[in-house]
Amino acid sequence: MNIEQQILEYFNHFHTHPEVSWKEVGTTKKLAAIMTELGVKHHTFPDVTGLIAEIGEGTEVVAVRADIDALWQEVDGKLQANHSCGHDANMSMVLGALLYLKNETLTKRVRFIFQPAEELGNGSLSMIERGAIDEVSHLYGVHLRPIEELPFGQVTPALHHGSGIFLRGKITGVDAHGARPHQGKNAIDVIAAIHQFIKSIYFSPFESYSAKLTHIQTGGDSLNIIPGSANFAMDVRSQSNDLMIELQQKIGEGLAIIAKLHDVEITFEWTDYTPAAEVSETAMQIADAAIRDTLGDAATAPPVHTTGADDFHFYTIKKPQLHAAMIGIGADLTPGLHHPNMSFNHKALDIGARVLANTIKST
Repeated sequence: MNIEQQILEYFNHFHTHPEVSWKEVGTTKKLAAIMTELGVKHHTFPDVTGLIAEIGEGTEVVAVRADIDALWQEVDGKLQANHSCGHDANMSMVLGALLYLKNETLTKRVRFIFQPAEELGNGSLSMIERGAIDEVSHLYGVHLRPIEELPFGQVTPALHHGSGIFLRGKITGVDAHGARPHQGKNAIDVIAAIHQFIKSIYFSPFESYSAKLTHIQTGGDSLNIIPGSANFAMDVRSQSNDLMIELQQKIGEGLAIIAKLHDVEITFEWTDYTPAAEVSETAMQIADAAIRDTLGDAATAPPVHTTGADDFHFYTIKKPQLHAAMIGIGADLTPGLHHPNMSFNHKALDIGARVLANTIKST
């Protein structure tokens, strides 16, 4: 079996055995079995999923990261774990890079970080706490891109992700009989006010941002009761970390005003923060040269700015001297990332693996 076929075999296994964040037990066992079979030194952790492997010799350490978790979503009417963000592909491309590099004469150590819980925005922190980037000078990530960003055959040396965070909130008002609305404090009225408010937040149009309700839970089976309480959540995004701070402040101030206006209590917390990309020019230039060497100038796309978020960028936030960039792989991916029926051209897997291997060798 050649390397391209082996990469596809890895992908098919991970695709048919998806596991959600922090529960990637079988995925971790499979990765460990692959490393054992290849004779690659590696270690897992007693308290979290994920794996770190290493090849080569020397004092310099270059690393590459793959995220390993799946999403939990409805697919054809059934709730299940599903690799609709392409982490099965990311793992396979990184394993492919390992295969391409394993028998090379390396003058440095190459570390392979298989990281859990990217979808929750904090899996990278668990790897950082466990020494994943200790001694590392350069770090590369890889991710499939939707067709509107990159078509098949195109590869970018850098993804400029935006910042993302969730708000989880609770409204506490007063229930009332449907015939006596004046006796209650209707949580649905408050939800409507919040919805209108976040649609009226404006910053400069030269930088992308958004805030939207993504979860509302209120009321029960009795349709003649006006619900006083509700739980809600928001997904909040911005292209920069500075704008995210302003956006959070504006939302917090608005919720306080709405609570006073409707005479209810609104409590909330911010969770699962993911920082915007801090791309290293050095790492990006190395990746750019490697793409051109592997695929040619015509296949080398400029850096991509995307509104999506990725906790890969915590690595540079926590270690600012780290030279890091995430490589984006065009794969004719449709209808889009996180769509339950996402599909892509599987030939992109070998392209990504070869680009990664060449990038690492060139570092």
